[in-house]
Amino acid sequence: MRAEAIVDLSAIKHNVELLKKAAGTKLLAVVKADAYGHGLIPVAQAALSAGADYLGVALLEEAIALREAGIDAPILAWLVQPGSDFKKAIELDIEVAVASLAALKEISDASTSKKAKVHLEVDTGMSRGGFLGEWDSLTASHLVNVEIVGIFSHFARADEPDEKQNSDQMDRFNQMVARVHELGFTDVIRHLSNSAATLKNHAAAFDMVRTGIAMYGLSPDVITLGNSQSLGLRPAMQLRAALYLVKEVPAHTPVGYGATESTSADTKLGVIAMGYADGIPRIAHDAGIWFSGKKSPIIGRVSMDQFVVDLGAASKAKSGDWVVVFGNSSHGEYTADDWGAASHSINYEIVTRIGPRVPRIYAPHVY
Repeated sequence: MRAEAIVDLSAIKHNVELLKKAAGTKLLAVVKADAYGHGLIPVAQAALSAGADYLGVALLEEAIALREAGIDAPILAWLVQPGSDFKKAIELDIEVAVASLAALKEISDASTSKKAKVHLEVDTGMSRGGFLGEWDSLTASHLVNVEIVGIFSHFARADEPDEKQNSDQMDRFNQMVARVHELGFTDVIRHLSNSAATLKNHAAAFDMVRTGIAMYGLSPDVITLGNSQSLGLRPAMQLRAALYLVKEVPAHTPVGYGATESTSADTKLGVIAMGYADGIPRIAHDAGIWFSGKKSPIIGRVSMDQFVVDLGAASKAKSGDWVVVFGNSSHGEYTADDWGAASHSINYEIVTRIGPRVPRIYAPHVY
C-alpha cells in the first residue's frame, strides 16, 4: 500500500462528548462530504455512539446513504433544491431544510398521508442560504402539509467571537423565531451554532448545536480560537505514506516541474507517491512529512501523483519506510493546520480533499 488515512474513531467519540458537554444541549454531528473526508458511515456511527442526537448532511443522497446503511437516527439534509426526490426523503424519514417558498411548495405537494419534516432555514446575515426577502410573505397556509421540526441559520463570523455581526445575527434569528411562533409553531428546534460558536458562544446554543470541523479534532480557526490541543480536541485523521524512492543528490540540483527549487547542499531526497490527484495541494509550500522524529519539507512543486521532500544528508530513511504527511502536533508531526497554512487555505479543505485513491483505515485508538 502506498498511502492510507488512519481515522481514529475514539477521537471522534472524545470530541463529540466534549462538544456536547460544552453546549449543554442537543448536538447535530455534521457528516457531509464523506464526513469531511473521514468516511460517512463509520464516523456517523461513532458520533451517535458518543451521544450525538442528529446527523447533518448537505445533500439528499448523503442522507439516503445513511438510511441504506441502517442508521435510523434523525437526519437533516440542508441543500435539497427544488426538483429533488422529496417523496424519497419523506419515505425515509429524512428531514429537509427549506429556504424558499418554491421549495416549500414542492415538498408540501410531495406530502401525502405522511407529512414531510422540514427545518426552515433563515438568512440572518451571511447572505448565503435561507429565507430573506420572502420571509414576510410566509403564512401558516404555506405550512399546512408539512411538519415544522426546526428553524436554523448559520453564523458568518463565529470564529471571530468579538465581532458585532455575531450578536446581530442572534438578534435577527430571535426575531425570525418569534415569527414562526406567531404562526403557531412553538415546538421547534432552534439551531444556530457551528463548531466555533459551540466552543466560544454558549448563549447561541439554543436547542441544538451543529458541530463539523471540531468533531474531527480540528480548530475552526487556530489564530482566533487556538489550536486543537488548546481546545481539548483530538485530531481524528493521520495521513501516512510509504516512501517510493530515496536518492542522494548533490547541492544545486533542481527539483520538480519548472525547476522552481534546487537543493542547497548535498542531501537525500524522498519521493512520496501522493500528489494533487490524492488531495495534496499543488500550491503547498512550507509543509512536508515527519519521519523518525524529524520534519522534512517539500522541495519543488507537487505533481499529480507525487511530491518530493528534502530528507537531509544524514537521514536513515529508505525506500518503503512509512512517513506521516499530517497528524498530531503533540507528536511533532505536521498537522492539517500546517498544510492549510502552507496552501493559503484552511484545515477543512486539507482533510476533505483527500481523494478516494487513499483508503481509510479505521482504528479504535491511534494517539
